[in-house]
Amino acid sequence: MTGAGSRGTVRGSGRLAELDLLRFVAALAVLSFHYFIAFASVWGERPAKLFPAISTLSGLGILGVELFFMISGFVILMSVWGRGLGAFALSRLVRLFPAYWVSVAVTAALYGLTGATALDPKLSPAEYGVNLTMLQRAFGVYDATGVYWSLWAELRFYVLISILVIVGVTLNRCLVFMGVWLLAAGLLSGSDQAWVDLVVMPKYAPYFVGGMAFFLMTRFGPRLVLWCLAGISAGLAVSAAMERVAGRIGLVGYAAMPVPPWAVAATVIGFYVLMALVALGLLRRLRWRGLVTLGALTYPLYLFHTAAAVLIVPALRDALPPWLTALVTVAAAMAFSYLVYRVAERPVQEFVRARTRRSAPSPVPAPPPVPAAAQAFPATSPVPATAPAFPAAPPVASAAPASPAVPPAPAFPPGPPPNSRPDPWATGEKASLP
Repeated sequence: MTGAGSRGTVRGSGRLAELDLLRFVAALAVLSFHYFIAFASVWGERPAKLFPAISTLSGLGILGVELFFMISGFVILMSVWGRGLGAFALSRLVRLFPAYWVSVAVTAALYGLTGATALDPKLSPAEYGVNLTMLQRAFGVYDATGVYWSLWAELRFYVLISILVIVGVTLNRCLVFMGVWLLAAGLLSGSDQAWVDLVVMPKYAPYFVGGMAFFLMTRFGPRLVLWCLAGISAGLAVSAAMERVAGRIGLVGYAAMPVPPWAVAATVIGFYVLMALVALGLLRRLRWRGLVTLGALTYPLYLFHTAAAVLIVPALRDALPPWLTALVTVAAAMAFSYLVYRVAERPVQEFVRARTRRSAPSPVPAPPPVPAAAQAFPATSPVPATAPAFPAAPPVASAAPASPAVPPAPAFPPGPPPNSRPDPWATGEKASLP
């Protein structure tokens, strides 16, 4: 496939630090929604009453997962471009499972070894074991913690994108894939068939497709067909988001989640604007080196902020003001997330990266460059083929040779080588549930 140009080569294959910033914003949005809106049993009352000044903004944090899905569509298509299925699967395993396994273990220990009861999924040891596979929903086992539902959606997206990897990732095939998926999501959005939700994912497909469209803009430029796909996905995304937030408000009441419909629409449109700015390279100035670290914190923070709240908030809520309790809890969650990144995630990723490099075939060294002098005056010829146009020197009365042979060119070194259980989240505390 051609047409990428230097723009795609430089930006389409490298890490975009501005996406790390957006990831961190999405994680903070979900955390804010849980801490300041959803976790009533953690605080002992509705958090919106404790934090009324930020209740609307925190309520919009429920859409942080949708921003995650958009970023995933962008990043996953970027990561599979030019790679095989095995390399893609390995990269996802290394990225998702180390911190996830720690999260399952921490959750099991939290409810098994302490007196914590808030948000307890009441799982057996065997069910925690099933959670280690990240496929618990496929086996009818409840999630150990509520945020895992989004990982199930991510896994289904990976399966769909794997089909594209198998047939070969090209621009035209991506356009067909995205168009068919959007069409199916639009036509089947009102279906109650289980297979539709499992395969088509009408509520979340627009976000994945939107992210894919914006990545293709970074690689091939902002083509009209890509803007059309992004626009259609935005319309479907706004509709899905308004339906999800309305369902949540219907469950807990507007006082517990004071989010007006216009704010939902504006937030989703804002996501698309931000991703468009990334695609057009207009957020390059945000590429501060520290953003990579924030991006690395995102996944652990998403996984562990619930456990931090369950453990810390009940212990401090009667001794400290709500704002200070929340601040301490957020700081502890971020600190533990960084620890998980340094101890569990990064070592595994670096080990796999090193093993992959060692197992890759060594590149064939390039032949040594031929010096220009040797090309103009080959060592096998004593004089150049064409003599320079200078007047002949007067004869010298000596027996010395008239013209000494040009010495061989010096050698140059070569260049470098190139669920059946009642849902404890049904009270509306677990914000992330679809």
